This record gives sequence, structure tokens and C-alpha cells, in this order.
Amino acid sequence: MRKIRKISELQPTIGFTAFDIFNDYRQSFLNSELGKLHKLIPFARPAQSLGLKAGSSGRGSYFSPEGKVALMFLKSYTSLSDRDLIAQLNANIHYQLFCGVRIHPLNPLTNFKIVSEIRCQIGKRLDIDSLQQILASCWKPYMDHTSVMMTDATCYESAIRYPTDVKILWESVDWVYRQLKTVSKSLRCRMPRTKYDKQNRRYHSYCKKRRRRQSETRVLTRSLLHLLNRLIGVLDDHIRQNRNRLKLNSCLYKRLAVIKKVWEQQSIRFDGGKVEDLIVSIDKSYIRPIVRGKEIKRVEFGAKVNTIQVDGINFIEHLSFDAFHEGIRIPQCINKHRHLFCKRVTHLAADRIYATNYNRRYTSGRKITTSFIRKGRASRLEEQAQKMRKLLNRERSTRLEGSFGTEKQHYNLAKIKARTKSNGILWIFFGIHTANAVRMIPKIERNKEKQAA
Repeated sequence: MRKIRKISELQPTIGFTAFDIFNDYRQSFLNSELGKLHKLIPFARPAQSLGLKAGSSGRGSYFSPEGKVALMFLKSYTSLSDRDLIAQLNANIHYQLFCGVRIHPLNPLTNFKIVSEIRCQIGKRLDIDSLQQILASCWKPYMDHTSVMMTDATCYESAIRYPTDVKILWESVDWVYRQLKTVSKSLRCRMPRTKYDKQNRRYHSYCKKRRRRQSETRVLTRSLLHLLNRLIGVLDDHIRQNRNRLKLNSCLYKRLAVIKKVWEQQSIRFDGGKVEDLIVSIDKSYIRPIVRGKEIKRVEFGAKVNTIQVDGINFIEHLSFDAFHEGIRIPQCINKHRHLFCKRVTHLAADRIYATNYNRRYTSGRKITTSFIRKGRASRLEEQAQKMRKLLNRERSTRLEGSFGTEKQHYNLAKIKARTKSNGILWIFFGIHTANAVRMIPKIERNKEKQAA
């Protein structure tokens, strides 16, 4: 039976510790970036806040509660898949020291799904506000200019195919048809006659065309709507008439409810109506199209996050998979800053979408200097105010927006591959704060140099 022992349990049993090379590995780990990252993150407090506990009975867990949190940070730091992360964990002693385990080289960990199990366990208990409060309390002694705040919103896209009406209708038709075959086989009844094979050929022929006429798209959409309505009706009849004989799980009913809503929405769109909360994926029905208005990518599909940045460190102010207007969230951003740092905001940098009349009155009433373009008559200190606005805008456009690109390129946030909503939120949280911890390393080193001087 494979057993992975924690370092605290294993260390007293090692003989000849003076000649053990493991001590050299530990010293090299402490001097590496990963070791410095390990010192920055208080793993015990997040594990306690999440309610993670070591089991008192039964088979012992591979990872301690602190090790589970460390594994999530390591996942974002390395940007590896679950399979590659476990392979590297077996071979890399620095990774084992970071997670607080020691794996025997002859008995490596082979179940890479343990990463997904830990992610699901933490994702169900994740509370962003409490965990951010813990991290901010540990980092703010080393942060400068905590009264200056910058804010902006970005979208962390989910890994889905680009949705079109024809694609989602065909995916719905294909899923309902496969379920109908399974139900008919279990009931030992004849499969009803449908035009599935004919629409299958038409759909694949349509996909192979580089240029598709609007009339072809409309004809195929109408056919798929009729076929989907027919298949849903037949499947509903089978389930209703043979409820006692069929053993169906709850996931089937949830997916069928999503597909029924897809049919309703697509029928309205086909007739020229507008649909709110449009479903773009039957696997991830919580994702909504978010119009960003960019030149290259006008619509994005994922979570929209309104972020505040203090001294280069990002914190999540609001996260939603539904589109929202970030320009009205200046009061919430200031309250979030006060909650994290217990300090008053004196300078605020934000995009021009935040420069509404309400936000101008709100910030001026609290004597907050902003980067908004001046309205009205110039004051006696206009030259100094203009320099301050220019400085704040430059910091926001380079430091804050640059941090978004860094998180997406290097911390596994370019395309989020989580399958559930809670795991998607966890993926974003650990990606952002792993990047924050790496940014904190030079701040702490500079602080130590100042104290030494």
C-alpha cells in the first residue's frame, strides 16, 4: 500500500542527518524564488478559514490542510496541467517542500485526479473576502503608498469554443439524441424515427464551408429547432411514462433543463427577439457573453472581475459571470480598500468610464484626488493637478493593465479550464494572488535591506 508521509513525521526517523543531502535541498529551497514564495503565504490561516481539517479516523490524507492550499498556489505558479503537476511533484523535491510532503521515488503518486478533488473541496468553501483580508494583513507592513488606489475591470475567459446559434443547437440535438438511445435501450423499446442522420450530414457539410450564406444558416437553424423540439418531447414522454423503471441521475435532469432553456432562447432569437442571459455553452451554462468593445475581441466569454490595485498588488472587488457596469462601483472600491487596509484613500486612478458625475461628487466630497479629466473652471493649482492626473493615468495604464496581461500569460488565467462555476472562481483567485505573492518578494527584500542599512 502506497503511503506518503509528511515531512514533520518523517524527519525524526532519518538516520545520519548530518550526511543527509535532504538538508542541502532544504537550504537551496529557502534561497529559491519558490522558497521565498512559501514564506510569504500564511498557509495555516487560509486553511483554517476554509475549514480544512486533517482526518482523525480512516486513511490519512496525502496532503495536510496547509499542503492543499499550497498545492493550489503551486498549480497557478507552474501553470501545469494536473497530470504534469503530479509528475513534477514526484520528481521535484522543491515542490514537495512547498506542499509539505515527501514522496518516495520508488512509490510515486500516480493519481493525478487528487488535484481536481482538492480543487473541488476548496472551491465549495472559498470565501474571497476573508482570504483576501488574511493576505492583506500579512503583506501590508511591507507595502508603500497604501493610500493610493487604482481600479479597472477585466475579463478572464473560459476555455470554450466560440459559440454560434448553429453550434449550440447541434450540441443540444446530439446530446438529447444520445440520451434517447440510452433510454430506449434500457427500456428495450424501438428507437423512434427522427431526421437526426439527415441533419447530421447537413450540419457537417455546413461546417466545412468557408463562406456560408445567411439563407443557409437560417434554413439549418430552423431545421435544428424543429428536430430539437421533437427529441425533447419524445425523451420527456419516455421519462414520464417509465419513471419507476429508469434510474437516472440528477445531472441528466439539470442538463435537460438547460437544453430546454436553450431551445426557448434560440426560438426567440430566430424570430428576431432579444434574449437576456443568453446561454452559450450547455456544459458551462453559467457563462454569459460580455461585450467589451475591443477592436480585436468585441465579445468575451468568462468571468468579469473589477479589481483594485494598491502598490502593485491586486485585490478582487467584484467577480461575476454576468455582465455589469464597473463605472458605478467606485464607492464599493473605496469601501473594499478601507476594509483591507484600514486607511483612507487620498488618490484614485481609474479609466474614463468611471468619470461619471456621481463619482466626481463622491470623490470630491471625500477630498480624493482623481485622474479624471477636469470639468469646469480651472483652479489656481491647475498645473500641479494636471501633473498629478498625468502621473496617476500613467501608473494605471502601465502598472494595473500590465498586471492583467502578466496574470493571463504566466499564471494560468488565459483560458480557464475549470468545469464548474466554483472551480472557475477558485482558479481566478489563486492565479491573481500567486502573481501578487511573486510581486511581494522584491518588496520584502528591499525592506530587509533598509533595516540592515
